[in-house]
This record gives sequence, C-alpha cells and structure tokens, in this order.
Amino acid sequence: MKTQEEIRQKAAATYNRGGTYHEKKEYDLAIKEFTEAIRLDPTNALAYFKRGNVYIDKNEYDLAIKDYSEAIRLDPNLACAYNNRGYVYAKKKEYDLAIGDCTEAVRLDPEYNWKGKHDLALEDLKRAHDSAKINVPDDIFRHDYTDEELRELVAKSL
Repeated sequence: MKTQEEIRQKAAATYNRGGTYHEKKEYDLAIKEFTEAIRLDPTNALAYFKRGNVYIDKNEYDLAIKDYSEAIRLDPNLACAYNNRGYVYAKKKEYDLAIGDCTEAVRLDPEYNWKGKHDLALEDLKRAHDSAKINVPDDIFRHDYTDEELRELVAKSL
C-alpha cells in the first residue's frame, strides 16, 4: 500500500508529464496524464486548470468550461481559471458569462488588467495573433490606442 507522500509524488510526476505533452502539442497524452493526476489527487485545482487548457487547444470548449469550473470550485481564488473560462465563454459568444468571469479574474488578481498594463496586454495579444488563435487587424500593435479602443478591438476579434 502506498503512503500519502508516494501518491502525492506520483500525482506531481503525472501532472508534470501532462504539461510536457501539452507543450509538445501531444494533446491526447496530455489529457491522459492530467486525468491520472486528478485521479490520484482530486483536490488539485491546477490539474483541472491545465487539462482545461488542453481542451481549449483541441477546441473542446464544453470540456474546458467543465474543468475550469471544477478548478474554481476547488480554489475560488484561482484567477487564471476565471480568466480562461471567460475566454472560452467569449469564443462561444456567451458574452455576459465571459464578462462576469473576466471581471472576477481582475478582482482576484488586479496586477494583470488592462488599466496600467497596456503594453503587457499588447504583448499577449501579439502572441495570440502570431499563433493564429485570434483574428485582429495588423495595426493593433500600435502603442497609441487608448485602453478603451484596445478593449473594443479585442472584443471584436474574439
């Protein structure tokens, strides 16, 4: 019989393998590893969050929402889960839910928001644009947009 520490270590190892497979874009293997990590430690909110990220990459939005919701249930202060669930809601054109989740993410983590983080937001948007995850006009990377103009452009691109 394995000790709790051995189970925790195995859960951490499978979680890490899941992350590596995700980085390699081996999504089915990543899901398998995160699922095993969850089986070993069903209280690991980050394992649900990371598996949700893989589901986004597979365009399996309902499964991503389910995992982000479970991550939030386990850790109501996990701002990144609210943020990513909000992103998925926006992709599904469920804008009121998206706004609610993104608002909660900013409330939980005010260090990352539009106001005062214009350049950081532009960098994130450029990475998303370059990876063809969103469709935005090429001139969006000008630095003379107001925060409000940038928010409107991002909303139109989702």
